[in-house]
Amino acid sequence: NLFYGDESHVCSEGYVPYGWQFKDEDVSIRVERRFRLNCFAIINRKSEYHWTSSTGNIDSKFLCNYLDQFSMTLNKETFIVLDNASVHRSNLMKERMIEWESRGLFIFFLPTYSPHLNIAETIWRKLKKEWLRPEDYVNSDDLTYSTTQCLMSLGGMLKMNFSAFKIT
Repeated sequence: NLFYGDESHVCSEGYVPYGWQFKDEDVSIRVERRFRLNCFAIINRKSEYHWTSSTGNIDSKFLCNYLDQFSMTLNKETFIVLDNASVHRSNLMKERMIEWESRGLFIFFLPTYSPHLNIAETIWRKLKKEWLRPEDYVNSDDLTYSTTQCLMSLGGMLKMNFSAFKIT
């Protein structure tokens, strides 16, 4: 198995990549401020994926705990490709890699400054730009529920086609 991993977040201030309004028109959506839902996911080119979320930070300890649990479920060698974020390159992660490798989980790192090589980035782009609606950002409960529904629906109602992605 070859998976690509990445983390991101959605926050209650919303994600508005663009918009328009008539001159002198006031358009706004009230939101609950200061809420952030952090997510981590791994996905392969068949859209098989695993994910988790937390209102706490996704730090090395969080990531190691998640990968510990994931490594216990493996029945064949599995490779996860990560970017060079400091959370991925921490001493704690390096220490745990030996144990994970004994369970069949291997971690590889992308070259620096190459997010275009990580297909997991696509999850976050689609989540923020296509799957979540503006009204999902109104309060923390709605945002958590909608984000969870989207991530649970990936591979089912929500599809990703990686065959269009080509590396040249």
